[in-house]
Amino acid sequence: MTHTPARLATPADIDAVVSVFTSAFFRDPVWGPAFPDEGRRAGQAAVMWRVYAASALRYPWTLVTPGVEAAAVWIPPGGVELTPEEAEGLEGRLARVTGRVAARAIMRVGEQFEAARPSEPFFYLTVLGTHTDHRGKGLGMALLAESLARIDAVGAPAYLESTNPANLKRYESVGFTVRDEITVATGQVVTTMWRPAAIQTRS
Repeated sequence: MTHTPARLATPADIDAVVSVFTSAFFRDPVWGPAFPDEGRRAGQAAVMWRVYAASALRYPWTLVTPGVEAAAVWIPPGGVELTPEEAEGLEGRLARVTGRVAARAIMRVGEQFEAARPSEPFFYLTVLGTHTDHRGKGLGMALLAESLARIDAVGAPAYLESTNPANLKRYESVGFTVRDEITVATGQVVTTMWRPAAIQTRS
């Protein structure tokens, strides 16, 4: 894997980050069917990704490639993905573009994810994606490697939910192991994965 520089995202990057995630998850096994109208999917999903991407910037843990071709959103130990107010606001925004039933179903997936998370402190990989125009270059895995190096430096474990079975081997290659499974209402199985804290050695 070639080295890919990473930098922290800023508010000026939000539009580009939303574009990355809207593209990356357009045909995701979970997030694609969550927005069943393909003609409207990109615009509807962008509403969700914008809230998640913007709220995560309260922590200095969203990494992007220099041109924002890929992005990795992390929530540090003790942090929150969405505040109750943000979650309520997201459901309202989704209801306006998808309808109340679809919006509630989307929020329910997030609630299932939250209920399954470990109780101990960890870094949480909320979203990792590469724009489809830049797939196949190793950008997402390079961002993941850089993220994990920073997490290892502080001696913390990491956790994620994989909505795409095709990614399990990739995550396993950097130290994650399968922890559990979540079955969402539409029948798709989401795999939760755990990576223990790196052993700290003194020089």
